Amino acid sequence: MVQTRVLHTCMHENVLATAARLSDDALHALLKVVTLRERDATVELVALLSELLARRSQRGDGWGSVYTYCCDVLHLSRDAAYNRVAAARAVRRFPVILDQLAAGWVNVTTVKVLRPVLTPENHLALLAEAKYLSKREAEVIVARLQPKPDVPSTIRKLPTAAPVVATLVAFALPQRGDDPPPPPVVLQPPSHRPVIAPLTPERYRMQFTVSKKTHDKLRRVQDLLCREVPDGDPAVIFDRALDVLLREVEKKKLGATTKPRPPRGTKEGSRTIPAHVRRAVWKRDEGRCAFVGRKGRCPERRYLEWHHVLPHGHQGMATVENISLACRDHNVYESELIFGRFDPTVVRETPENYAVSKEIAPFRDGARGTFSPRPR
Repeated sequence: MVQTRVLHTCMHENVLATAARLSDDALHALLKVVTLRERDATVELVALLSELLARRSQRGDGWGSVYTYCCDVLHLSRDAAYNRVAAARAVRRFPVILDQLAAGWVNVTTVKVLRPVLTPENHLALLAEAKYLSKREAEVIVARLQPKPDVPSTIRKLPTAAPVVATLVAFALPQRGDDPPPPPVVLQPPSHRPVIAPLTPERYRMQFTVSKKTHDKLRRVQDLLCREVPDGDPAVIFDRALDVLLREVEKKKLGATTKPRPPRGTKEGSRTIPAHVRRAVWKRDEGRCAFVGRKGRCPERRYLEWHHVLPHGHQGMATVENISLACRDHNVYESELIFGRFDPTVVRETPENYAVSKEIAPFRDGARGTFSPRPR
């Protein structure tokens, strides 16, 4: 047993060492191969669990449910076990799902979401509609087929969860007789993620917890809007508040305005992105990272930054032509291609270093994407 563990450890370390020596193209190719192997293994696991659901032979070994068997014997996480068992139950009714899983058109999570609405008449059409969809998009399909009524607006105080007090035991340093006991460790209960679930394709249920301060603000707004919103519906107030917040955020980050002023010149060397440039770039790039790599354009719409195509340190101006939207990763990627890996002890874009030559340093790997000047 010890020799087996040592052998497996060496094999895993060899995999890391081998991966470090791969070129980018070889790494991407190997990732695709390994992903296919993992997908095939998942399909085989779901098929075997489907057979186990039919036999229920795990009961003789002491496990009442296949889900418990997956957690305790196969050591899957609870989420992984639940998704795979749910997919296996769907496969019992519609074996064609295995082909969809093998092709990568759907995954076990999507199958779990769709399982309640799959019927002999619609399963082929629904599986085709769910091709490459995310969990949230699949939930919209379910909401369309099984619409739910709007939830009533409620505001209630949650009970205070009692913290769990545990004693920290130190094994590394034994205590002496005159040492004080270790302080108790207070374990706070885990926080739950906010709930955003579709009731119909056009209506959503939202659920989250607020502080007493936020609750008092809501009550105050309900009192002030008693004429405009007689029933004090938090959903109506929330929507109106989002309108105000959205205008404020778009004005601050995108320079959005209903009465744009004539553009003014910027000071030479300034990093400020003028408002008219931000508005034009956001519209042109459609609020999406504009980086176009060898396989297509980046789809990221979050954590976007203003990217200088010609770097600011190389006298790149803050113009519509020279500014593009970039996600954080691609902004850093472009910077590293030009200035090298980030070193916090070195200021890379100082005028002393880059303002003399007025030239862009050559790209080291020759494999660089571009920032599209037009929306795609």
